[in-house]
Amino acid sequence: MKQIPQILVATLLLCSIAMPTLAEDPGSLPSPLREVGFEQRLGESISLDLPFVDSEGKSVLLADYFVADRPVVLALVYYECPVLCSMVLNGLVSSLDVLSFQPGQDYEVIVVSFDPGEGPELSRIKRTNTLDQLGREGAEDGVHFLTGDPASIDALTTAIGFSYVYDAEKDQYAHASGVTVLTPEGRISRYLFGVEYAPKDMRLALVESADLKIGSAVDQLLLFCYLYDPATGKYGAATMNLVRLGGGITVLGVIGFIALSRRRDRRLAAHPNQGSNPS
Repeated sequence: MKQIPQILVATLLLCSIAMPTLAEDPGSLPSPLREVGFEQRLGESISLDLPFVDSEGKSVLLADYFVADRPVVLALVYYECPVLCSMVLNGLVSSLDVLSFQPGQDYEVIVVSFDPGEGPELSRIKRTNTLDQLGREGAEDGVHFLTGDPASIDALTTAIGFSYVYDAEKDQYAHASGVTVLTPEGRISRYLFGVEYAPKDMRLALVESADLKIGSAVDQLLLFCYLYDPATGKYGAATMNLVRLGGGITVLGVIGFIALSRRRDRRLAAHPNQGSNPS
């Protein structure tokens, strides 16, 4: 139980203000930002047969990275992005670095460029920089940077609900920021929005997406106390569950008190002189 306050304190310290994917008033956004964002498709599956190219120039399928009991963190970026994509990757690394889970053992990370003009040379550089930043031995087994052709990119981004648009005037892409957590079977489980991801949210998303096959009893308790909010991409207190938990503890306390009191009364009745002091 001592771990729970520590987790909550760490969450408060590390929790970030997520960048909204859509403004409250879309009409106030300049074009082409009105056309970008995440359309959440929780529970839907992506095609694992989509072909891509890894950072070594090898042809691969998404299925190559979906392994039993390992959830997948997917980041859609482009490697020559001037600012935002680097912030997404930095936020991802910062969040994963706090977790005890090991990439390649407990989960997989897939980073896919949605720019069909980018190839293995760029993905290799980005992967090397990300692994250096993460600084965790063995992480290379679970961190994958991919590029692909327009058909595969379009199929994946559409399945995720990730929309973006090329701004010819600025020669760059306008896009939303966030990562998606998928189950080992390729089903969309959670979206985490913005460029910073609270370690609590990332950990709980991974545990839920793995159907509790990774994590600890503390994680299971936290999932009882916190619920995912699709509107924010964060985990918030499950008020009713907390009330039920508090009520259950109170009832157990009362039952325990009554049981101890009756046991004491029976013992005194069997030995009436036990409770009196000799004169």
